[in-house]
Amino acid sequence: MITKRIIPCLDVRDGRVVKGTNFLGLRDVSSPVDLAKFYSENGADELVFYDITASSDGRKLFTQILTETASNVFIPLTVGGGISSLEDFDRVLKCGADKVSVNSGALRNPALICEAAKRYGSQCVVLSVDVKRVDGTFHVFAKGGREDTGRDALEWIRFGLSEGAGELVINSIDTDGVKEGFDLEMLDAVCAISDVPVIASGGAGCAEDFVRLFQALPGVDAGLAASIFHFGEVQIRDLKALLADNHIPVRR
Repeated sequence: MITKRIIPCLDVRDGRVVKGTNFLGLRDVSSPVDLAKFYSENGADELVFYDITASSDGRKLFTQILTETASNVFIPLTVGGGISSLEDFDRVLKCGADKVSVNSGALRNPALICEAAKRYGSQCVVLSVDVKRVDGTFHVFAKGGREDTGRDALEWIRFGLSEGAGELVINSIDTDGVKEGFDLEMLDAVCAISDVPVIASGGAGCAEDFVRLFQALPGVDAGLAASIFHFGEVQIRDLKALLADNHIPVRR
């Protein structure tokens, strides 16, 4: 049986991990190197490293802090932020990333998904989608959740899958940082159209939220969270014990 993955997310700005609510009100948390090493040693299945202002600032992702972070972890590392070309893929992979997450860069240049999948393999290409409800429909947002693209999220996800994306990270802006649980309605709609792993992001407030996620949506492959792990509200080993007690398969 395929185990469910627990993935801490490092949102990095100016070389520091930060966290906010609904993508706003960011506050400093810690060094990404220190946090990554801690999670690698304490039960995380994977890590996600986002340079959250690279796209909106129109710059390249910081490579020095990424290289140092990657050298301190021994679990798969997905990296995103400011990825807009195959050269960016190459640079990030050479820094130690295992997978590369594309978001705003793919919205600007949709051909990037297919080009990257052909060069590096679909398993390397993660399509990250920031989704928010607008007038009752799911819209794709760009630039770290700051800009409504007007695109229908499910149509964009279908396109990304057809182009070769090998994994989806679905970020709910509506529930991000609110800590009232994952966006089950939205995730259910995504799982219904996806034939690749789906990672749920946004809304986890307690360990039980992960239990509800995996019980309600068996098609979700992983749960991603930030603040509840960063501030010690949930310990990953305790979370995995709870999941196992609820007959949800995890790597112990």
